Amino acid sequence: MESKKLPTCVGFIMDGNRRFARAKNQQEAFGHVAGKEKFIEVASWVVEAGIPHAVFYAFSTENWKRSPEEVEQLLSLMLLDLRDRVKAKIKVIGQISDLPKAVQENITRHEEASLEKYNKTTIWVALSYGGRAEILTAVNDAIVKGEPVNEEQFSKLMLSANMPNPDLIVRTGGEHRLSNFLTWQSIYSELFFIDTYWPAFSREEFLHVLADYSKRERRIGQ
Repeated sequence: MESKKLPTCVGFIMDGNRRFARAKNQQEAFGHVAGKEKFIEVASWVVEAGIPHAVFYAFSTENWKRSPEEVEQLLSLMLLDLRDRVKAKIKVIGQISDLPKAVQENITRHEEASLEKYNKTTIWVALSYGGRAEILTAVNDAIVKGEPVNEEQFSKLMLSANMPNPDLIVRTGGEHRLSNFLTWQSIYSELFFIDTYWPAFSREEFLHVLADYSKRERRIGQ
């Protein structure tokens, strides 16, 4: 595919892990482990395709409301052993201070190690992330600064300030909503909703999304 037709940034809402596990008569933990393996696989597809940025919705601010057992399972998987498996820069956005200290330290190790080794693709991981929370954080920063801001200046106050707005967002699992993902940044994103559960998301589906995107005319309000 011609590079000029490739997106600069792709967002992934990785939905359907639990339903994938239930469909196979397995415990929810099975689905989350399979989902993490799929994340690593899809990240490699992004790198191979030459896409500069991809952002993966891994754990939302609302996910804290799940059972303590499931939250613990999810936290135990966060960024575990990714440095040698995701060959890209890794950046994490979200309410990082809400995460356990061990997870925060792991985030720092992964970011620093990947920064030294890779420079072509950046994989953004949204952990303890919510679009509304990100906007409120930026609003409060603007208030502290005490100066009016325009859209460009406000964007620089966001947790994802250095991440391009996603050209397209893919949601697996059959739901047709964004669920508090990149609320500010997604206003002109092309949306792709796929019935396949995240752990079963295939390379063929990924390439089909890219091919479909390349045919879309993006006028951005013009």
